[in-house]
Amino acid sequence: MSKVAGKSFDYNVLLRILSYVKPYRKVFFTTLSLTLFLAFLSPFRPWMVQYTIDNFVIIPNSINLLKMVLLMTGLLFVESIVQYMNVMLTNRLGQNVIMDMRTQLYKHIVNFRLTYFDTNAIGTLITRTISDIQTIADVFSQGFLEILGDILKLLVITVVMFSNDWRLSLVSLSTIPVLLIATYIFKNAIKNSFQDVRTQVARLNAFVQEHITGMSIVQLFNREKEEYSQFQQINEKHKIANIRSIWHYSVFFPVVEILSAISIGLLVWWGSKEILHHTFTVGKIVAFIMYINLLFRPIRQLADRFNTLQMGMVSSERVFTIIDTDNSNVNEGTLSAKKIKGEIEFKNVWFAYKKDEWVLKDISFKIDQSKTLALVGATGSGKSTIISLINRFYEYDKGEILIDGVNIRAYELGSLRRSIGLVLQDVFLFSDSIMNNITLNNKDISEEEVKQATKNIGANSFIDKLPNGFNYNVMERGAMLSVGQRQLISFIRAFVYKPRIFMLDEATSSIDTESELLIQKATDTLTKQCTSIVVAHRLTTIQKADTILVVDDGKIIESGNHSELLEKNGAYKKLYELQFDKV
Repeated sequence: MSKVAGKSFDYNVLLRILSYVKPYRKVFFTTLSLTLFLAFLSPFRPWMVQYTIDNFVIIPNSINLLKMVLLMTGLLFVESIVQYMNVMLTNRLGQNVIMDMRTQLYKHIVNFRLTYFDTNAIGTLITRTISDIQTIADVFSQGFLEILGDILKLLVITVVMFSNDWRLSLVSLSTIPVLLIATYIFKNAIKNSFQDVRTQVARLNAFVQEHITGMSIVQLFNREKEEYSQFQQINEKHKIANIRSIWHYSVFFPVVEILSAISIGLLVWWGSKEILHHTFTVGKIVAFIMYINLLFRPIRQLADRFNTLQMGMVSSERVFTIIDTDNSNVNEGTLSAKKIKGEIEFKNVWFAYKKDEWVLKDISFKIDQSKTLALVGATGSGKSTIISLINRFYEYDKGEILIDGVNIRAYELGSLRRSIGLVLQDVFLFSDSIMNNITLNNKDISEEEVKQATKNIGANSFIDKLPNGFNYNVMERGAMLSVGQRQLISFIRAFVYKPRIFMLDEATSSIDTESELLIQKATDTLTKQCTSIVVAHRLTTIQKADTILVVDDGKIIESGNHSELLEKNGAYKKLYELQFDKV
């Protein structure tokens, strides 16, 4: 359970939010000063009205009456200007803070290990990064400073009222205890509602994100009605959570208005009797009616703003939970991998995605620089995991992985990954031009380098045919291109980064023969200039490999080149015969 959920108010969370204000101290203290100024300015109007009625209306004096009206108009104008400046500055402060917070959160997320994304819904992370952080802006524009101003305004008004007349003050404030009880009940009820709303928003975002991304699967298996029904259920819960919070407001605000009306009624009843006895003046009664309105408005807003603050704290607690998550890539090393030769060695490596459920079991092998290693075996045997460990997408549990005789954890992580080129089976392309998908907006890679790499890979023929060539927008996930075309772009991307180690993971498993020939050419081009690891189901793509490892259930059961493995008459030969119908 979150801190906020467990407490009515968590000062530690608030202090942590306010820590983001440090770079904007001047704006913060300016808004604080304006808030305090407004709190002291408000009670002047009722006092001026009382003075005007008692001195220039009851005893007519048109000249002084006009002066007081002009003075009150000027005061109202000044108050409006200050209010405008306060609103502008508090919102600017809030936007600056959430920009910094969102930047910090995103920077933290992109450094998470892949295990985090394996176990957390992407839609939930989107909710935390976008809508939850946006809610935190209200802590500044409608929360903390406004609450401080409202509390101070209540104190000032109360002091002014009692200094004016303690009897009328007691009559006016007689309903306040009931109002405070109602406010306390409302505050607790709306806090729980807000938490439920944020939970349902996260569920809704996660569902929509996943199902729009996987819409082809939904339609392929005719699941439109079932998924629509599930969406309706989640959407219904989201609606109910919001209606519940609205219901609390719909009850609370009429209660405040009724109590305010009762206070004014008691004031008029009591004051009228005293006016008849010439104890009070008409101006004083009118002023106290204005005081009551000024008093009840902050109390009503105080409950609303406190819950805005509470909602912001709920959202910030969720955001801080991610920021505090220690799941970033462990960058232990300081060595540069820029000049590595590419010799790779696994020494008794063990790895499990889940504790004690071993995916790799005592794996040992070595690849000399500029040589090609192929990995074959059944799905789930651990081939792709070996590639992931070299890239340090995951951290191995036991053993040691060496590059050029140095533990990979000794290398600076960014430097290590810049020395590795990886082409996956499921190529991810951004909704951008082909050029930007190849360079990933790296200014160090020139257009000439990209075009030359395209010719070397053999992909220039299809790119030249596209509208706008390299400026063609491939749309989200490369939807405008075929699988083979996406693969070729990923080859070019790997080529222009000039890797010392090249890895190819099942890149030809789901493409046509023509595309496979182009990719085979691209593979030959890349493997000539660096150490290579190729994972493939199609044995035609790895027959030229210097060494082939047959992996089964996380273990290496055979090793050798193509001819040697066929002579062994073991698992590799069975795979070969199955694919080429030589039974």
